[in-house]
Amino acid sequence: MDVQQNRGKLMWASFLSLIAAGVGFAVRGGILLELGAQFGFTQGELGTISGAGMAGFGIVILAASTITDRIGYRTILVLAFILHIVSALVTVAAAPVYDAAGKGATFVCLYSGFFIFAVANGLCEAVINPLIANLYPAQKTHYLNILHAGWPGGLILGGLLAKLLVGNVPWEIAIVLYLIPAVMYGVIVLREPFPQSEVTRAGIGIRRMLLEFASPILLFLLFLNACVGYVEVGTDSWITNITESMLTGQGLLLFIYASSIMFVLRFFAGPIVERINPLGLLCVSSVLGAAGLYMIGSAQSAILIWLAVTIYGVGKTFLWPTMLGVVGERFPRGGALTLGAIGGVGALSAGYLGTPGIGYLQDVHAAKDLKAERPAAYERYAAGDEIGFLLFPKVRGLDNQKVGVLLDSRKGQWVPGRTLNDAHRIARDRSDVSSGLETLKSWWDTYGAPNKDSDREPVQAARIHGGRMALRLTALLPVVMFFGYLLLVLYFRSQGGYRTVEIGADKQPHETGPAASTAELFEDSEPRSSSD
Repeated sequence: MDVQQNRGKLMWASFLSLIAAGVGFAVRGGILLELGAQFGFTQGELGTISGAGMAGFGIVILAASTITDRIGYRTILVLAFILHIVSALVTVAAAPVYDAAGKGATFVCLYSGFFIFAVANGLCEAVINPLIANLYPAQKTHYLNILHAGWPGGLILGGLLAKLLVGNVPWEIAIVLYLIPAVMYGVIVLREPFPQSEVTRAGIGIRRMLLEFASPILLFLLFLNACVGYVEVGTDSWITNITESMLTGQGLLLFIYASSIMFVLRFFAGPIVERINPLGLLCVSSVLGAAGLYMIGSAQSAILIWLAVTIYGVGKTFLWPTMLGVVGERFPRGGALTLGAIGGVGALSAGYLGTPGIGYLQDVHAAKDLKAERPAAYERYAAGDEIGFLLFPKVRGLDNQKVGVLLDSRKGQWVPGRTLNDAHRIARDRSDVSSGLETLKSWWDTYGAPNKDSDREPVQAARIHGGRMALRLTALLPVVMFFGYLLLVLYFRSQGGYRTVEIGADKQPHETGPAASTAELFEDSEPRSSSD
């Protein structure tokens, strides 16, 4: 079958799979505070739960990439579609599980639901990157950027849904809306034929694909994309939460705004790459990313925060898809395996390092600040258990359930639209009062309510300080990335310049051809010829 057959429809299916992933990711970020308030999780625990949505993503990309070229694209995408549905069922079971078995079981339920969602996303990612690289071989970086505009597109839709629905309807309704684009891509996958991969047509086996990993350049790119995963996706897991504490009511708007910048700019990666090549683009992006993160963590006014988010949004736009493009252009004989490795390492870093690490940094600096300013308030709002990260010392962060009661007490509310006493009375009248609710009400009546006026300001200030410090420290990683990309620029310059490699011993490496018109993106037209 012609590798270009049905490429417009297959691009749509791939694009919609990223829309589904983005919607789920954005809504998840929008409900973190609600989950913390409802179930009593700390920032670190929320980071671990949210991180499950990336950890499984990375593991599955790596695993699925080893068999993608062998079993074909469609089989894996059908399995992804099934798991997207299963994830929704497991996640919405959290509240009944909490009533029946308490916080620990709820943690497992949410972690499992987010992990399964990540597995589905990882299966999609393992397929769509090599698929698009095969369908558009002459402009891989350009079209991979266009494909990955689906991610911020999903973030925008998910952010809008979170803004409209979270706090107004049960969070379970908001979290399952990603199933709409998931069903849409599932229908296309079930109907359309798929091409063979480029390496399969060329007769390249797994051993030859694995030989690509002997390249020090590829190994260095894997390290750099681990940094990208921490900085971009790890920060995205928290940015709504952190900016919402700085600018009440604007956190999701800022997230949607940054995602809109990404969505628009990714359609123009081709012309930019023509001018400064992919590595030059990555250098510039790293500088902007570092500046934006540090500015968000330092800005004291709304205008400066919006400006900082603008810079950060531009900076992170091209990092992930351009890294995929570089690997696809330089290591085509690795097929899905090398592309899967670069995406998998980034996702694993986001899940196991970025998301929990940024949560841990918030806990550390919020606890340190509140303990120094108001030791008694810290003891009232500190979580019962310590949480650590890697080899760093453990810390007792702030209990978000208690903090939620304190902050909502200004409105006489505990959860949206319901006072603490009302929640307690309703649960008692149903004869299913959980021990957690009883304990929380007892704590509030004894320790929280008598000190609420003096505790509210320092507790909120500590949370803001923790978020700011986490972003400032995270800004160090894009600095490391910049010097890494600069080394690669200098290396390729010494080798005569950055060039795209083609499969086939009879073909010489050639420069990337001009980017095709974005209008051709979803058309079933013949590909443009390369400008070699």
